[in-house]
Formats: sequence, C-alpha cells, structure tokens
Amino acid sequence: MILEASRPKEREKEERHLSKLKQETIEWVIAITIAVAIVLVVRLFIVTNYEVSGKSMMPTLSDQDRVLISKISPINRMDIIIFNNGEEDFVKRVIGVPGDTIKYENDELFVNGKKVDEPFLKGNIAYNNPDEHFTEDFELYDLTGYKTVPKGKLFVLGDNRMASLDSRYFHFIDKDEVIGEVKMKYLPIADATFNFSSE
Repeated sequence: MILEASRPKEREKEERHLSKLKQETIEWVIAITIAVAIVLVVRLFIVTNYEVSGKSMMPTLSDQDRVLISKISPINRMDIIIFNNGEEDFVKRVIGVPGDTIKYENDELFVNGKKVDEPFLKGNIAYNNPDEHFTEDFELYDLTGYKTVPKGKLFVLGDNRMASLDSRYFHFIDKDEVIGEVKMKYLPIADATFNFSSE
C-alpha cells in the first residue's frame, strides 16, 4: 500500500526533473544560438581576422602574420587596408585618397605638394642602401593619367616597395573593394602591434 502511494510521487518528481532538464537545455541552446549569431554579425560587419600572405608589406607585416581588421573604420591616408580585386585579397598602405596629388622624388613622398614622412620604411635594409632608390621617382599623372586621385578611388603601395604589386602597376583601387583597416597584428605575439598609421 505504501509502495503504491509512493510511485506517483516518484513519477511526479522524475517528470519535474525531466521538465527542468528540458528547460535548461532549451535555455542553453538559445544562449549558444545568440552567441553564434553575435559572433557571425561581428565577423561579417565589424571585425574579422586575416592571415597575411606574401612579403609586400615587410617589415611592417610579414608572411603568415595574423591581423585583426575593422570593417567600420573610415579609411585615411597611411592606413593599412585589406581589399579584394574580385579575385584575391591584398594588403597595402593607403598613400593617396580622393583629391590628392602624389609625387615621389629621391625616396621622398610628397602629397599635395607637402613632404610626408614614412618612418615605417626605415626597417627595410634596402631602404638604407644609398646606391639605389627604394621607391622609384614618379608623379601621379605620368603613372596613371590623372593629376589627382579620382573620387571613390585610393592609391595604395606596399611597404616593401621593391617587391610589391600595387598602384604603380594596377593604378587605383575602388573604395568599394576595401574589406577593412588593419588595426592590430596579434601573431606572432612577440611582434604584436596596435598602431600602423604614421599620420
């Protein structure tokens, strides 16, 4: 008699336990789903990571360095950006923005007639070689047929000027091709860097 009376209570207790377990599982699934959604939104629209491929940005960025890029930062002169030309991703430094005139003479950059320092180039061994120009002399018009960087375009160069496929060859890039601005190099940890702009 006592056994029969206790069975419904045990069943009720077990059902409550299962109900609580089910509720906790649902809550965990919802929490994980929200977390995954947040990560996807952040990666798609705000911040994402990239692995550098190639040597065109040495010594600032080396092959296989890992970087974080901001997809919402305004793009300014001297920012390092990642862009896609429809076929592959490139990492370069913005030298000219719309309206800029650009000239290189004796390894010195002049933007809108004013000399612009490029301290990030000094780490290149070839830059310190007095027997050769690190960046060949050119004027924007002679190179591209434009006196100034056109609206909606950017002029970009790699920091490793002697080994970079950049605007000296493919001229301007569209602002719409920009994926984002490099904000941080986080790997290798010993070379972690947070600021790449010289302006």
